[in-house]
Amino acid sequence: MKIGNSPEKPKPVTGGTAPVNADAAKTGVAPTGPDASAQVALSTTASTLLSGSSNAEFDTAKVARISQAITDGKYSINAGVIADKLISNAQELLGKQQR
Repeated sequence: MKIGNSPEKPKPVTGGTAPVNADAAKTGVAPTGPDASAQVALSTTASTLLSGSSNAEFDTAKVARISQAITDGKYSINAGVIADKLISNAQELLGKQQR
């Protein structure tokens, strides 16, 4: 299966806009704004990610080396090591959830 543009193009919608939800479909009027009681609380991690002010640094030389190895076709992936780390991470997450 190819990811990306499909050969079938969607047909254009004509005749105005469609209602957003079931209430809008009944009344024919789209909602005007968020409900006053709707509240969202972000974790500190989410707030940090959204602010874009992370202190994460990366090794530009290492990125360049890996990029060049990929370009040259010399970058190898050890699937066993990746699988082991995925299993280890999953076990760690499951252990944290059970506490």
